[in-house]
Amino acid sequence: MMELKKLLTTKSGTKLFLLGNEASVRGAIEAGVSVAATYPGTPSSEIGNILYHLAKSAEMYFEFSVNEKVAMEVTSTAAVSGLRSFTFMKHVGLNVASDSFITTAYSGIDGGMVILTADDPSMFSSQNEQDNRHYGRLAKIPILEPSNPQEIKDMMVYGFEISEKFKIPVIIRTTTRISHMRGIVELGEINNSRNDAIKLSENVHWKKGYLKKNPDQYVPIPINAAKMHKNLILKLENIKKIDTELNKIYSSSNKESFKFKLGIISSGSSFNYLYDLINKYNLNMDILKLGFTYPFPEKKVLKFIKDLDGVFIVEEVDPIMEKEVLSIIGKNQLKTSVFGKLNNVFPMIYEFNPDIILNSFKDFYKIANKENNIKNINDEFSKKEVKVNDYNQTTKLRNTKLNNLIKNLPSRPPTLCAGCPHRTTYFAAKKAIKELKISEDDVIFASDIGCYTLGINPPYKTADYLLSMGSSVGDGGGFSKATNQVVMSFIGDSTFFHSGISPLINGIHNKDKFVLTILDNRTTAMTGGQPNPGLNVDGMGDPAPEISIEKIAIGSGAEFVKLINPLNLKKTIKTYKEAIEFDGVSVIIAKSPCTLINEKKRKPMEIDYTKCTNCLYCVKILACPAISTKDDKIIIDHLSCKGCATCVQICKEKAIKVKH
Repeated sequence: MMELKKLLTTKSGTKLFLLGNEASVRGAIEAGVSVAATYPGTPSSEIGNILYHLAKSAEMYFEFSVNEKVAMEVTSTAAVSGLRSFTFMKHVGLNVASDSFITTAYSGIDGGMVILTADDPSMFSSQNEQDNRHYGRLAKIPILEPSNPQEIKDMMVYGFEISEKFKIPVIIRTTTRISHMRGIVELGEINNSRNDAIKLSENVHWKKGYLKKNPDQYVPIPINAAKMHKNLILKLENIKKIDTELNKIYSSSNKESFKFKLGIISSGSSFNYLYDLINKYNLNMDILKLGFTYPFPEKKVLKFIKDLDGVFIVEEVDPIMEKEVLSIIGKNQLKTSVFGKLNNVFPMIYEFNPDIILNSFKDFYKIANKENNIKNINDEFSKKEVKVNDYNQTTKLRNTKLNNLIKNLPSRPPTLCAGCPHRTTYFAAKKAIKELKISEDDVIFASDIGCYTLGINPPYKTADYLLSMGSSVGDGGGFSKATNQVVMSFIGDSTFFHSGISPLINGIHNKDKFVLTILDNRTTAMTGGQPNPGLNVDGMGDPAPEISIEKIAIGSGAEFVKLINPLNLKKTIKTYKEAIEFDGVSVIIAKSPCTLINEKKRKPMEIDYTKCTNCLYCVKILACPAISTKDDKIIIDHLSCKGCATCVQICKEKAIKVKH
């Protein structure tokens, strides 16, 4: 490797001979990245190795996370807090991160976020050669594809600009050949204004952000997710309108005629081989090089191919652009033939090299010289396109009728059950915050997937950000690094076993500061009450070892671990106050069985109207569905009430008691 400090100290306009991965680091520095995280994996490993040495000097927070999913959560929380963040991984690492990754597009961001995926065609150091351009389409996230180190550096900076403008993460897709090639890179200006560090102590050298609460945007419960998806589609439509020089035509200098008018569309390292071959063998074909490959630039491609007899699509690994081009041909009823992987002109597997591409061209020319025309392969596709359009019209009509029906139905949001211990836990957490005189705007509630997500609703409002199962713990660590706000994460027992243990270890190792509540209601409640490793029964109904959450937390290195019964309100509030003031990761295990499986029979509560002042505190602040008002009086539904006695503990007038 070059002398690493040159990536940080060399001035704009200077040229350096850089490895592709070195160029990505310089791009991150020029863009003013504040937070970066990764799990190491070839061919992206050098990026993290360099940041390990340069992060402090670059006024950047960097960590090697326990896995790619946690790295995604750490950087996404920084991005929603208004910072620029960068996460990078090898192609299969995005599989690990995918659960949180896909939701980042729905929730969007406030700062900028770039995700670099380093694919590995030919599997030089990997178990597969998946093409992560599919992930961009799956998540509906824009993709940039550089073909040399200069482009990697420039696309890093440009990617952050697009990300901030449209409030969406951006993927930069490299490959082994691009990550590990060397080239001359002209450096740009470093964006120092974005790295104006706000120092909390001598150990904090990176800029801090602030999460502006917006649960409608950042918590994808179904009603919010529906709006998020609509907004995401609108973003993509606007991004598609960008006319960028990253998509550029390279004209052939050779004007010798051939009986067919041909062109080439390519991207990434494939373009490098093509460019050399076209010039070496004087092939009369223009190349449309695509650097901004998703959303696919339909208008530019259409303009390029509409007068061609045939177009070659040269790409690694899957025929993704090829299918996009076939779609354009079908929609516009063109006669242009496509020559790529689907008709065996180019091999379907492994990375390309000059010989592979040259041999494919030779085979084509041998066959073409025997024919008088190029066979049109698009007729059938055009017919199918008409059927798809007909189907879309039918679907649109059905959805219109369904939406009209839904509009006439009364709104009835889901709520926590009467007697649910989660309600008491949330009440205690909010009470502790109030007693410590902390503004709720300065508290971030990182939520997770389960019944407790319903904490998003008033009066609790204990869900500010959510990505996927287990993400509340990784998000907690990320927010603690990205902001100065108090961070409180909530996760269920089953979800903790599912994917919460790794980020807990990550948070402790990286000296994060947040409160983690593990809501142990002794079941997997939201999905119907299935067992999990915290119980003494397995999926066969047989006895099984019960795994202690408390021992896992202690074994992970947590120094503050408290096991409580949340229905003991006074003790729970006291524990939360201690946990918030603890300097590190504090773990509270709120252990109380789900009210739907609780076999302990408790007597219901009733109102003592001789003491009740009708203050409505129990109705408005506790929001238990068993408590309501009728004829200007507070009533408790004895059939719904589970006898948890939380209402008894919060009533200032001592007007609620056990029914006799």
